[in-house]
Amino acid sequence: MSYCDDILRKSKVLHLDECEVVSIQKKIITVRITDSEIAEVKQNQEESVAVRVIDKKKIISGSTSSNGKNFLEKVLEATPYTVPKNFWKTLPFPSRYATINKTHDLRLENMSGTSALDIANEMINSALHKDITRISGSLNIVSEKFHVMNTNGVDCSDNSTFISGTINTDSETGDAPVSGIGSICARTLDGFSSQRVGSDAKEMCTSSIGPKKIEPDEYEIIFEPYAFGELLAFVFSSNFSLKTYSEKRSCFTNKLGDSISSESFTLKDDPHSPDGIGSKPFDDEGNPTLSQDLIKSGILSGLFSDSFEAFKNGTGSSANAARPGSPMGRQANPIPITLPHNLKVLNGDFTKNDIIKDTKKGLLIGRLWYTYPVNPERGDFSCTARSGIKIIENGKTSPGKSVRIVHNLKTLLENISAVGNDSKNILQWSSLPSITPTVRVNNIRATPL
Repeated sequence: MSYCDDILRKSKVLHLDECEVVSIQKKIITVRITDSEIAEVKQNQEESVAVRVIDKKKIISGSTSSNGKNFLEKVLEATPYTVPKNFWKTLPFPSRYATINKTHDLRLENMSGTSALDIANEMINSALHKDITRISGSLNIVSEKFHVMNTNGVDCSDNSTFISGTINTDSETGDAPVSGIGSICARTLDGFSSQRVGSDAKEMCTSSIGPKKIEPDEYEIIFEPYAFGELLAFVFSSNFSLKTYSEKRSCFTNKLGDSISSESFTLKDDPHSPDGIGSKPFDDEGNPTLSQDLIKSGILSGLFSDSFEAFKNGTGSSANAARPGSPMGRQANPIPITLPHNLKVLNGDFTKNDIIKDTKKGLLIGRLWYTYPVNPERGDFSCTARSGIKIIENGKTSPGKSVRIVHNLKTLLENISAVGNDSKNILQWSSLPSITPTVRVNNIRATPL
C-alpha cells in the first residue's frame, strides 16, 4: 500500500468526513547564463506530499517532504484552533477527463544535464553579434508526476514536461544602451527552438541601436506577444477571479454580461490547448477542466474559481484550483488557490506587419518591465517599456528610447483596434502562462524616462 493510500486509510479509520492527498515527484534542470557563458547547472529531484482534511466543516492541512510516520496525526493537532467553514460542501467525486495533446515528452523527462548544456550553448551562440556586449539568461527543464486522491474516490495522475529558455542581450553601441529578449516555452522538445531564443534576442537588441527620444503624447501602441502576456499575467488575470470579483476588488465587479471591450477581442481560460504551459485534464483538486470564455466578443462572460471560493459564493467550481510550483508546473501545496490555466487571446485576422503598416502614429513594444496594478479596483496600472521599442510613423519604424505607461485596464480594453494572428506561449518568470498574439490599442499616453 502506498504512502498516500495509507493516509486515506487512516482518515477513514479516524472517521474523518473527507480527506485529500496530493503527491508530486519532480525533476528540475536549471542552466544559468551570465556574461555570455554558462555560470551554473543545477539538477534537483523533489518529492513531497500534502494533505487536506475536512471534518465537521473544519479544514486542516499540512505538507511534508518525507514519508514520516504519524503525518496525518500531526496535521490534525491543529483542529482545536480551526474555525468551521460552514459554507463548505464536498471534495470532488470521480469524473471523466479530457485527453490533451503535447503535454508530455519522454525526451524532456529523460533529459541529461549534458544535453541541457548543449541547448543552452546553442541559445548563447545564436545570440552572438559584434554589437552585443553581454548575454544572460536561463534554461529550465521540468518533468513531474502529479497525483491527487480523496476519500470520495478521486484517484488521478498526470505526467507533465516543460521547457523554457530565455536570453537577454545588451548593447552599448551608440549613444544609449539598448537590450533585447528572446523567450520560448513549451511542453515538448518539438515546440522549442534554442536557435530562435537567441536570434530573437539578437534581433530585438541590434534593431534597437541608436534610439530616438519619444515625445510625451498619446499613441497607438502595438504590444507584441511577450509584452501583452505580461499585461495578461499582472494586470488582467486577477480581475476575473470569483474571489476578487465577489469582494468588489475587480474593476469589472457587477459587469458580468456587459460589454467591456472591443468586439474583436475574446479572452479565454483554455486548459486544453495543446502544448500550453498550463494545460491539464483536471485541476489540482481533481475536477475535470473546461475551456471557458472570460471575455467573448467584448462581453464579460465568465469568472474562475476553485471549490472553496465557489462554495463560499454559493456556486460550483470552474475547476481552477491550482498548486503552482517554480519554475513551472505544480507542487504539493496543502491548500490550492484560484488561478487561470492558460489565459488565451483568440487570434485575429491581421499579421503583425499588417498592423504596423496600418498605424500612423504609434509605438511597437516588445517587452514590458515593472508591470503592476496601481489602483486595482479602478483598473489603473503602471509599466515601463525598456526593450524592443520602435517609433511608428505612417507604417515605418525606427528605434525608440524607454517610456513609462500609466493607464487603465477598462480604457485599454475599450480601445483595442487590432488583434494579430501570431499567437505564442508566454511565461514570465514564476508567473501565469498565457497564449496571445500581437494586440494594438489606441489612445495610450507614453512619457519618456
